[in-house]
Amino acid sequence: MPRLISVTFALMAPFILGGWLLILGASGAAAESDLIFEVAIPDMVQGAEDAPVTVIEYASFTCSHCASFHAGPYKQLKKNYIDTGKVKFVFREVYFDKVGVWSSLIARCGGPERFFGIADLIFKGQKEWARAGSDVAVANELRKIGRLAGLDGDTLENCLTDSDKITALVGWFKDNTARDKISSTPSLLINGQKHANMSYDELVALIEEQLAK
Repeated sequence: MPRLISVTFALMAPFILGGWLLILGASGAAAESDLIFEVAIPDMVQGAEDAPVTVIEYASFTCSHCASFHAGPYKQLKKNYIDTGKVKFVFREVYFDKVGVWSSLIARCGGPERFFGIADLIFKGQKEWARAGSDVAVANELRKIGRLAGLDGDTLENCLTDSDKITALVGWFKDNTARDKISSTPSLLINGQKHANMSYDELVALIEEQLAK
């Protein structure tokens, strides 16, 4: 069963911000009321901008079904449709908890050019880092993934303690999921039509239907 979205921004934002900064022991962090909310959050995109089919995936780095999708259908989709110019693929994060936000901060820390490579490492290692134990242990495991991807310690800490970006990410997630009526992960929008998790063959059938138009 796909993972259901059952949290709200109002309940989640203080938990994420306070929990993260507490774990890092960040000093001099801005109070929540002083945070800047005008941080631009870009979509992460693969494929040709003018591809005839756009596939938008809503996924959480803490969702096991999302990890399975990326280990299977997504890799086939990339080889056969994204890399061949038929599909523009957009990845949008969904946050169920603070750990999902931490993962997103790590994935985005290398910029758009490195996002999908880091995201792949996060999904591949999900069973290990997600079960590391305490919040501190989970955070440290995610740091290890960042270092494995070539990010240095200072860069990682700057990304992970960016309270403005954390707030902006959660607001971005809230706006996206409300607009597209996303209630579970993974969810896919194929040329604007919403679908639940599916097999590669089912995904291909829907894409081919769009390509035939």
